[in-house]
Amino acid sequence: MDGVSLADLRLNYTQGGLTEAEVADHPFAQFHTWLQQAIAAELPEPNAMTLSTLSEEGHPVGRMVLLKGLDERGFVFYTNYQSAKGQQLTAHPWAGLVFWWAALERQVRVDGRVEKIDPAESDTYFQSRPRSSQLGAWASPQSQIVGDRQELEDNLARWEKQYENQSIPRPPHWGGFRVIPHRIEFWQGRPSRLHDRLQFNLVDGQWQKERLAP
Repeated sequence: MDGVSLADLRLNYTQGGLTEAEVADHPFAQFHTWLQQAIAAELPEPNAMTLSTLSEEGHPVGRMVLLKGLDERGFVFYTNYQSAKGQQLTAHPWAGLVFWWAALERQVRVDGRVEKIDPAESDTYFQSRPRSSQLGAWASPQSQIVGDRQELEDNLARWEKQYENQSIPRPPHWGGFRVIPHRIEFWQGRPSRLHDRLQFNLVDGQWQKERLAP
């Protein structure tokens, strides 16, 4: 490669630290605090996260999705259940999430099992989406091979005509997944690569906190 050497790209992290005394006792509370700070900092797509699943062959597969719900049960996102990730999660209901807030020098990792959310919850969220996004859920056979862009445009036009002047129902193949964590790690960049890593593990229904070496 021409230009700057990848080996020479490095940043000394100096934004702050994370001690055992500063972190919340419950990881969801700590995550909520960091997420709100990312939103307040006006970071682009603060709810964006890498979702990692397992393929049929057992290979890891990652992509970016958006967090759309968070409560004491877990982390919720929405997708086409017939998509590659939807089928992978149905076959192997375990996933990893990674949030990366570069400007704050922070990362959060979430590991847990996955379940489909209640259809009524998916209905409620679907009806909150823009009409164009609702139509897109019907028009796109997500992860399937299509001939060209025009095929997608034609699909969209067909569904626009189908639901002209009507409310759009949620497709039966579209809905939410919830990642129910058993491990959550909070990473704060520090100078000299001595980063702070505080990990929560769920043991017998209780969250246990421990520090990991960077």
